[in-house]
Amino acid sequence: MPIYDYKCRKCGARFEELVKVGETPECPRCHDARPERLFTPSAAVSTSTTRERSARVARRAARGVKREKDHADATYRRNYIKEHSEPAAPPPKKRRRS
Repeated sequence: MPIYDYKCRKCGARFEELVKVGETPECPRCHDARPERLFTPSAAVSTSTTRERSARVARRAARGVKREKDHADATYRRNYIKEHSEPAAPPPKKRRRS
């Protein structure tokens, strides 16, 4: 069961309530049945360890992307050279001896 923050529409009281899914609590001060549920931002803690880990993950992902791009570029260049180079002259025909 999640804990939500609420604000009463009638008296303006703010309160937290542990509620079941689909339930709406009543205001503890005026007992209004329709309080407004507030957005509760989650707290994110950033430490040097989490920043370093995030940087490592990002560098690893960037390395993989670079490797794929380099491979695609090499394949493109190889195919471009094949398609745009002059065709090789056919080997000379052998003459029959009579």
